[in-house]
Amino acid sequence: MLVSVQQTGSLERRLEVQVPAAEVDRAFNDRLKSFSRTARLKGFRPGKAPLNVVKRQFGPQIQEEVVSDLVRSSLAQALDQQRLTPVSGPRIEPVQLGSGQDLVYAAVFEVYPEIALQGLDAIEVVKPTADVGSADVDAMIENLRRQRPNYVPATRPAQDGDRVTIDFEGTIDGVAFEGGAGKDVTVELGAGRMLKDFEGGLKGATAGETRTVPVRFPDDYGKAELAGRTADFRITVQKHEEVQLPEVDDEFCRAFGVTDGGVTQLRKEVEENMRRELEQNVRSRVKTQLLDKLLAANPIDVPKAAVDQQVRELQMDWLRRIGANPQQLKEAPPRDPFEAAAKRRVALGLLVGEVIRREQIAADPAKVEERVESSAAGYPDPEQAARQIRDSREFMQQLEAVVLEDQAVEWLLSKVKVTEQPTTFKELMNFGG
Repeated sequence: MLVSVQQTGSLERRLEVQVPAAEVDRAFNDRLKSFSRTARLKGFRPGKAPLNVVKRQFGPQIQEEVVSDLVRSSLAQALDQQRLTPVSGPRIEPVQLGSGQDLVYAAVFEVYPEIALQGLDAIEVVKPTADVGSADVDAMIENLRRQRPNYVPATRPAQDGDRVTIDFEGTIDGVAFEGGAGKDVTVELGAGRMLKDFEGGLKGATAGETRTVPVRFPDDYGKAELAGRTADFRITVQKHEEVQLPEVDDEFCRAFGVTDGGVTQLRKEVEENMRRELEQNVRSRVKTQLLDKLLAANPIDVPKAAVDQQVRELQMDWLRRIGANPQQLKEAPPRDPFEAAAKRRVALGLLVGEVIRREQIAADPAKVEERVESSAAGYPDPEQAARQIRDSREFMQQLEAVVLEDQAVEWLLSKVKVTEQPTTFKELMNFGG
């Protein structure tokens, strides 16, 4: 078998293979004899038809099968011989095969780039450092109170943060219009869920009051017949309520799953959660910096086939997020918005993969188990969920891949300069405005 390789692009290769005619004939004759033993032809008992009769009737079919098998087996042998690993299935160009001639074909494919990591000693990342103090916990408890507001009748004019229940009817030039009326509609002032003029006209109102509010619809309003026009809304305030935050007591604690230990236990659990979130945030920031600078120091060509696959995965993720069928790619946005992120994913995957290969990093079983327990923690029965995860080879492979990447990042961080930068929980987590 003759094999030659041409570089037709930075990563594209054209592999030409020539299989000797003698090998083709031998494979054909072997397949023909095997087929003839069970062949059923009119006028002959099964397996008793003469070989030349079987060849005349089934020869083209057998030849096609033989060529397909020879291409598959010879390609695998040629790739191994040339030490080439295609990124995706090769494109086989038209097979040439005449009677008594060699089988000649070409396989076109992309290969992964050769990677030589460099510039690690010049990379510097900033690691923010912060602690969770008592004031931070106080602020978080206050945030939890705001998540469970009580509404009580207000005795003052309506303002931002209040809730009003209204009946309204809108007219344009004295004529009612579709969608312009409502009864018992609840509006939270300051939330911005209503048109600005409409919501603004409710401020200062009190329960039982009726007022007329002019509202201009935006020029780009969804209903063309209303866009840019001004309507008069007659609004009656049926109910006006203000927020009353709950007391931080045992009942409040139970609302957040703390049944024993009261406020002290709630504060402890809140602080632990805040520390976990802080740690994850710091780790994410450091990792993003590191990988960005690693990529900048090691620019590489990326295989188009791998980028195409990543684009498809990003499109499928987008479809999942909007609740659509991820297999219906025709419903996803075009590839352009996803291409830069796909190229980055592929490039970083290759660089991190090179670290794992070169340093012979293996997934730490203890860290994989931590991931299993973490993934199962959100289910009603964590122990059962953990067992199901361990029984799923696909799920375990995903967790092992995550752990491998984390370990590769840890190795990289040990080789670069890490500078600590003090900050606060509030600043780092963008908490509390």
